[in-house]
Amino acid sequence: MATRVLQRAGRGLQHTTRGLQTSGQVPAVARSLSGFREDSWFKSLFVRKVDPRKDAHSHLLAKKEDNNLYKIQFHNVKPECLDAYNELCEDVLPSIHGDPEYPCELVGTWNTWYGEQDQAVHLWRYRGGYPALTEVMNKLRQNKKFMDYRNERGKMLLSRRNQLLLEFSFWNEPVPRPGPNIYELRSYQLRPGTMIEWGNY
Repeated sequence: MATRVLQRAGRGLQHTTRGLQTSGQVPAVARSLSGFREDSWFKSLFVRKVDPRKDAHSHLLAKKEDNNLYKIQFHNVKPECLDAYNELCEDVLPSIHGDPEYPCELVGTWNTWYGEQDQAVHLWRYRGGYPALTEVMNKLRQNKKFMDYRNERGKMLLSRRNQLLLEFSFWNEPVPRPGPNIYELRSYQLRPGTMIEWGNY
């Protein structure tokens, strides 16, 4: 409708040396256009002002950062060392999990069957967010048993990487279950700006 009004108005206007002049057909439209203001209702038909969201996605989708912070570790183990690696982890990691001096929990530890082979995955939960993570890291540097484990572990690994994760506000905390169990670990590569939409779905 707005397009038809503009086309009619355009046919009723002529260029003169003094500006626009009507041919007498649509003086009302010409007057309304000459009085066009930036904040008029006419502009609001075409331009929609949307205030950009300044919140980080971690604030919009995740629970508060001081609740829980997760660290997932991926260790690519030399194939001939996988059994020895698992035994070493079984001896050391549960002791950290059970020590009340460390505000962290070992949620789960697995070996992969598909995808990366000879890979170990560990999922840690830090109660208290980033401050708890910093506290644990500082204490582990003073833990001789852990440092010995770390040195021995380094001889068995090809590579390793860590990720820090925040949990979505609409999911419950992962709870350990009696095993053995098989878990599927998925990663989604989202288009920029679609994380909120994906989270809502």
